[in-house]
Amino acid sequence: MVMTLETDYAVRIMELLTKTNGKVDAGSISENTHVPQRFALKILRKLVSDGLIVSFKGAHGGYALARPADQITLREVLESVEGPYMISRCQQDEYCCAHSGSGAHCRFHKVYDEITEMVRKKLDSYTFAQICSSDDLSSQKDDDV
Repeated sequence: MVMTLETDYAVRIMELLTKTNGKVDAGSISENTHVPQRFALKILRKLVSDGLIVSFKGAHGGYALARPADQITLREVLESVEGPYMISRCQQDEYCCAHSGSGAHCRFHKVYDEITEMVRKKLDSYTFAQICSSDDLSSQKDDDV
């Protein structure tokens, strides 16, 4: 599995806003993250809609984090762009697994749920304050999940 380009761009934008610790206009965001401005604006709208950043209108407008970076997780940003993280489409309510037979969940559903929950917890364990600090992230324990 690979993150989409849009998600990668959203992470770059959040990193810039975290490091800037203030308001940044869309043009500067685009230029500093190497994200085409039109695409950046689309991502910024999603991040604003999900309450991760705020927008300021007018000549001195721009974008800033909606709350402190230590309260914004990597999972929140990924899910803002991609939707809820899950390893398999069979975890979606509207999906009907052909392997289940009677409409019940297939034998893999429980395994996928466990893996999904582990990944979600791990993504929640990283805040943008941690990621953007000068400290080495490798010091985080592997057993945080």
